[in-house]
Formats: sequence, structure tokens, C-alpha cells
Amino acid sequence: MAPPPKPQPSRARASAPERPARTRGGAKNAAAARRSGAGQAGKNYKTKTDPAPAQQAPEATKIKAPAPSTALARYHARRDFTRTPEPAGTVGPPTKGALQYVIHKHWATRLHYDLRLELDGTMHSWAVPKGPSLDPRDKRLAVQVEDHPVDYNDFEGQIPAGQYGGGRVIIWDRGSWQPTGGVAAARAGLAKGELKFRLHGAKLTGLWALVRMKPRAGEPKPAWLLIKDRDDVARAASEFDVTEALPDSVGPAQIKARQPPTSHSKPNQPPAPASQAQAAIETKASKAVPLPATTAPQLASLMREPPADAADWLWELKFDGYRLLARIDGGRARLFTRNGLDWTARMPELARALAALPVRQAWLDGEVVMPGDDGLPDFGALQNAFDGGRSAGLVMYLFDLLHLDGADLREQPLTERRARLEALLKRARRPKTSPLRLSEAFDEAPHNLIASACRLGMEGIIGKRRDAAYRPGRSSDWIKLKCGQGEELVIAGHTEGQGARSGEVGALVMAAHDADGKLRWAGNVGSGFDTRTLVRLKEKLAPLKVKTSPLETGPQPPGRVHWVRPELVAQISHAGFTHARRLRHGVFRGLREDKLAADVVFEQDSLKKSASAPATQAPAAIKTGSKAAATPTFKGRGGGAPVVGGQAISSPDRVVDASTGTTKLDIARYYATVAPLLLPHLDQRPVALVRAPDGIAGALFFQKHLERITLPGVIQLDPALDPGHASLLEIDSLPGLMGAVQMNTLELHTWNARHDRIERPDRFVIDLDPGDGVPWDKVQEAALLTRTLLTELGFTPFLKTSGGKGLHVVTPIKRLHDWDTVKGFTKQLTEHLARLMPDRFSALSGPKNRVGKIYPDYLRNGRGATTVAAWSARARAGIGVSVPIGWDELAAVTGGAHWHLGNVEERLRVGAGPWAGYDKAAVSIGGPAKQLGAVRPRV
Repeated sequence: MAPPPKPQPSRARASAPERPARTRGGAKNAAAARRSGAGQAGKNYKTKTDPAPAQQAPEATKIKAPAPSTALARYHARRDFTRTPEPAGTVGPPTKGALQYVIHKHWATRLHYDLRLELDGTMHSWAVPKGPSLDPRDKRLAVQVEDHPVDYNDFEGQIPAGQYGGGRVIIWDRGSWQPTGGVAAARAGLAKGELKFRLHGAKLTGLWALVRMKPRAGEPKPAWLLIKDRDDVARAASEFDVTEALPDSVGPAQIKARQPPTSHSKPNQPPAPASQAQAAIETKASKAVPLPATTAPQLASLMREPPADAADWLWELKFDGYRLLARIDGGRARLFTRNGLDWTARMPELARALAALPVRQAWLDGEVVMPGDDGLPDFGALQNAFDGGRSAGLVMYLFDLLHLDGADLREQPLTERRARLEALLKRARRPKTSPLRLSEAFDEAPHNLIASACRLGMEGIIGKRRDAAYRPGRSSDWIKLKCGQGEELVIAGHTEGQGARSGEVGALVMAAHDADGKLRWAGNVGSGFDTRTLVRLKEKLAPLKVKTSPLETGPQPPGRVHWVRPELVAQISHAGFTHARRLRHGVFRGLREDKLAADVVFEQDSLKKSASAPATQAPAAIKTGSKAAATPTFKGRGGGAPVVGGQAISSPDRVVDASTGTTKLDIARYYATVAPLLLPHLDQRPVALVRAPDGIAGALFFQKHLERITLPGVIQLDPALDPGHASLLEIDSLPGLMGAVQMNTLELHTWNARHDRIERPDRFVIDLDPGDGVPWDKVQEAALLTRTLLTELGFTPFLKTSGGKGLHVVTPIKRLHDWDTVKGFTKQLTEHLARLMPDRFSALSGPKNRVGKIYPDYLRNGRGATTVAAWSARARAGIGVSVPIGWDELAAVTGGAHWHLGNVEERLRVGAGPWAGYDKAAVSIGGPAKQLGAVRPRV
């Protein structure tokens, strides 16, 4: 694996060895490390530790595995498995294959990293307070803790407050490990206090060592040092901090463990003959791998010219169509675009043809096209076919096979995957009219192929390394060489048509994102339209109209422009760009419904002269079910767009809040981390989004319906739930949440009812909104007064910060009354408070009516009204977060934005604890409504 990218050294560390902080079970300072022989570790760590007594360090051949009855005793004794979601687990059988390795990132009392190495059926574990370092000069303290079960390797979630290790846990890295000298040497090394090993992880690779420090009297936990060996993946701490550069989860099952080389492999051994490789595939297939619910396509990088080692590549024609991934399971096929849109219903003939293939389960990769009159792909005809709902005649060219009947083929060389694909299609009894084709591979000089492709009118050719594995994301293992010049650009507006096109769309104003993620004008396109196209464009653009330009400051198109939200992507052919990046002779060819506007950049910015760059951007994982398991995902190490929670985040460095420097990537990482806490508050509730395409200083869009845009994973509810309007939205999964974040969502607001009984609210909210001049202690007092009133009425109210100025009192109720009844009751509540304490509360909402007072806002309890969800960020300076709190914590809270993106991780160890019991606290409002007039709050 290529080493991680080298970021700017703005967070440089001292190059001197780290001095381990004193902890329970740790060393007091570096002197203790030197006394133990762990200081000044050399290249091979040939430092000596104090010899252990003979009975504690027998010969490797005499060391026995720990007894199954005791190996996990401490682990079990510390946990109540009726309360914690952690797996109980048992000691596993001896591992026949590679030993597993995992690092958990754990927000407990303090953030730390838990290193776990499989041996003898359990995961031997060390808590590393500062996390691993790729710098051999850093000696990171690692406190040995109780063994964990192997089942723990797949655990991500929230350990409840009050339980051992309470707090958020994610899988920061995983893979396999090889002890130097084998398993027997590992057992001896653990006993002796010096363990050397190699990691094969998604983030950590290469040689490492664990060295035990000299024990101190009274210290219950053995303290070790985790040290990186000097090899080709070592990096100076001043250049690269792996924990800061790669902070996200790799997910429970998203990253395939890197397999170490077998004991008989040789460094430069040539690849096995096809027959041997085929046998290896068949052997692997005998151990069935579950068909993944999600996958993502490998993408090609644009090149100016073929690579020098062209003989190591296979070459295919570049088709002018839509990229599709097909999932076959149990006789049913589903088709997904590169951005995760399910297009099965749009192409039923293709789905039936794929389902008829002689397979039980499979993932296939290909491109769907519409042949023109000359038999060549015609993008315009493809567009018309989809517009008219006519999918007959579509052809799918298949070029890769990722999974087949329990075998994961992605790690196999391209040549082997293609051989399996070709054999599969030959076995299939396809009629001559079948829409399935094999994308032919040509073993020709690429210069000749590109010339032939251009003469045929094709887009160009695709080159793929023969020996490369399948890697989701944009990669230099796949390259594209193009004939003419074409571009996918964003429509930012249009001019007024003239003459015969008066009143219609004139020229389209095109744009793309530059290297800084800013949307820039790319010129206008006024040709390529027929009457049908103009009508369709007018229909698409009408609901997107806005008053101001969505373009960043800089050159603007001349004349009067009808601006639109930049959400539609168009395919444009052209004769190149001017020096000012304006299109020459642009021609409109159609809309690209399979691509997001946020992903559109000036393609020439990514043009490479060679095929040596590492993999970069990975597209969003495809979601095949609304409840599909998904977790924050790390993919790739390149300099391209990062993938967080399975979603590629375009323009990651775009500043959302100038006051703090918060970027879009920061927002994405926050939501991926708190998703397990946030999603229960979104579950089954219609959600409205506050989107900030230009950051909090720009225009904010409050969005209840998708309208003309697409958000992967976001559910559109039955339109009958909100008659007369477009479908309401719901987010019930990480893909949906991250899809919303990719579209610049900052805030998530929810209804007070669930969609299964939308006319019966299950809670009401009192928003304590302070007017000008109200000190914070008065807001705290108002919350306690409101709580007193509600508890005397028989309710159990819960509290959260708003993330802004005030507090939200949230009260669960039984679903027995309609919206008007609930809203009327909460109006009575707020008026009651204002009558009893007019010096503190105002029942009138206007700013003039609440100067020096608090307005207990009840209007959030009407039908269609929303309240910001718990754990949602806020589109305000500082990016506050709405956080659930306990009533006993209120006195220590300093404001409605007490927690913000800069400090909210501290809160993750508490999690959902403050709202324990919420699900069982609902009561009817009937009785309280009758007695409200007689109640007098007591403070």
C-alpha cells in the first residue's frame, strides 16, 4: 500500500521521543522507559528488558494457550450485557488463516485507541492514549487491558453511560497481523515483554513492536510502548499524524482485511499461471462470502497519453452511456447508478436479462447505452429513451465481475475477473436479442486503438492494468483517453431566447467547481437543442429559479440571466477552453441524471501525464435497503475527495463557518461519528433540512421535499401523508444522513409525530427563547419552572440545548390526540406561565414583547412545524450542537451552544444517558389539560 499523503506541516511535532505521561499502570517519565530498556529503540528493537523469572518466560515450545474458562473472565466480569451492546463472546477456535487485527477509537473518560491482536482465540488488547504514530522516534504508551472476544472486532456503537468504558466506539482500523517468527514466537514475546509483528491494515502497515516497561510497585496494569519500526512506510511525526489525517471509521465490514503474503511466497515471484490462479479462485469460492449489500464503482483517471508500460494494460472502448452496477440475489436483479440511485424500475428488460443469468448471487459492473441507427452508442437517443419511459432497445456492456456465488473476486487480477465474466456469459443461454454484451478487450497498441475509436465516432478508450485488483474510487489503475473534448458541467442559469425561441431557454450558463471547490462560470452553450429538449429544459429549470447568482465572485456572464440553483448536470461537447476557462463552441448533448452537481469539477484540473498517482475519490456506496447496515467508512489514501460514512465528500475544504474555519469535511466527520446517537431521533419522523451551499454566511435553504434534486439514501414518504404537497422526507440510515450532508445540509429538523400515525403527535416541545437582555441564569431558571409545572401535571419532561440561544423542553405523550388539541394545550401552558410570572415569561412572540423576558414558544407543536433534532449541528457562527442533557447537569451548562463542533466529542462518552427512560415516559394530555388552571408552580 502506498504511504499516506504528506500534509502541510502546520501541526508539526517535536522530533524528540515522546515522554509517556504517568498513568495508572504507566511509567512516570522517559527515565522509566530507559530503565526498562525500552528507550532508544533501534531499527530492529534489539533492546533488552529486565529478564523475567524463568517460570514466567519458558521456551516458546512449552508455552500453552490460556485456558478457555479464564481467558475472558475479566472481560465478562466488567460488563452487564443486559445494558451494553457489546458482544459477550466466547474464546474462539484456533485460527487457520490470517490472524485478525483491529484498532478501536474510543471516546470514554478520555479519547484513546484500543489496539487488539488475535492470538489463541481472543483479542489481546492495549489502550493507547495518544494513538499510534508512524514515526519510529515516537514511543507511544500502551496499557495492557483485559482480553476481548474476537466478536468484538465488528463492534461499533455507544456504550451506555455508567457502564464500563461508557462512550462512543468506532473501528478506526482493521486487517490482519503477522507475528515475527510465528505464533509460538508471539506467545514467547508476550511473556518476555517484546512482541514484533507486521500489520496489514487499511491505515497501518509495516513492521511494529510492543515493548513492556519495567513494572512499578502497585501498578495493576502492565504498561508497554508501541513503536513503529524503520521501514518504507515510516513517516516523521512532523510530516504526518495518521490519527489526525485519517480520523474516520473503516466500518465493521467495509474494508477487506489485507492478507499477508503466504509463507512460501517470494518478494518478486511472477504471477501464477491462469490455471493456478483459477484454482485459487475456486478454492476461495468454497468458503462462501456473504454478498455485500453495498458496493461502489472503480473510476478512471483522465490521461493525455498512454502509459509507457502499455503492454501491461488491457484496452476497451469507452462507451457513451450511463455507468451501472448490477446486484443479483436469489433470482432478482437490481440496477444502480454510480451515485447509488436505484434505476431497476427504469430498465425492466435489463433487470430480467440479468436475473436470468446462471448465478445465485453476483455483483457486475458495466455501462448501459442506446444504439443509434449506425449501431454505435447514441447518448441523445439514450436520453430520449429515459425521458419517454421507453427502455426497450437498451444494451448493457458488462466489463467486470466483483462477486460470484459466494466468492469475492475484487482482490483477484483483472485478467482473472474478466475470464470468470466471459465464462459466465458463455454459459448463459442468451437469445440473439439479449441486451447483455461483453465489453471486448483489445490487445493492441493504444495509439492505434484511440485512432480507430475516434474514426468510429466513439468517446475514446479505457485502459486497465492487467494485474490490478478492483478498487472503488478514482484510480490510476484505470485510465481514460478521450477522442473529442467533452465535459460534464453544472447549469447555473440561462438567458432569454430570441427570435423564434422567444420566451424559451436561450443559452445555458455553464459552471464547474475549481480546485478550491468554488463554482465558477465556464461559458454559455446555445446549441444542440431541439424543440423537445427545450420544453424539457424549461420544465426542469422552472422550479429551480433563484434571484441571485450561485456563482462565486469573479467573472459573470454578460446580459440578463435567469439564475437557477446549481443542481442539474449537462453533458457538453466542445472545442476546448479559452485561457479564461470559457467553452469554445459548446454543444448541449443531454442531462446527466446519474451524477451530482457537487461532484462536477473542471476535468482538465485532474488531467495526469502518467498513470502513477494513487487512488483517490470513491463514490457513495450503493444502498440496497432502507435499513441496510452502514457505518462511517475510510477509503483510499490519495489526495482526492475523502469518503466519510460511505459518501464521497466533494469540496471538503470549503469553509462553512469563517469564525471557526469549520469545513464541509468537518461537518461530514461530525455527522458520521454521532450517527448512532442522532438516527434514533430521526427514526420514522418526517425531516426537514437546512442546507447551506455557500456556508452559513450565504443563503440558507429550508427544504421539506426533494423536489428536483436527488439525495441517495433519503426516503420519500407516501404523498398521502401531506396532501397537496410533494413527498415528505425521512432519514433512517447513515447513507441517507451522509447523502444529505454531501448536499450541504447543516441542520435536521423533525416533526412531533411519526409517519405511521402522522395525525397523532407523540411529543410536544417548549422552546425557551430568550429575548434581548436576558442573562443565561434566567434561562436556566425558566427551564426549571417549566419542568416544575409539567411534573406537577404528571408529565416527565426532558431537556436539551438548542445549539443556539436557548433550551428545548421535550415531553413525550401518548398518541391519543390530534394536532390542534396538542397545540391548544401547549398554548395554555405558555399562557399559564406568563400569567403567573409576567416578569419572566411573555406569551407574545414579537421581539418587542420579550425584551428582558423569555418566550416559551409553543408554535413548534402545530402540524408540519419542526424542531431541530437532538445532536443536529446548527447553521450559526460557532456551529453549536443541540445536545440532550440531564436536569442535574443544567447548572453547569453555560449557554444554548455550550457544545459545538469544537468540543462536542467530549460529550460522546455520555451519549444517550441523560434521556434514559424516554421511551416509557409518555402519558396522555387529557387529565393535565383539565387541571391546568388550578396548578401553581413551586420553585
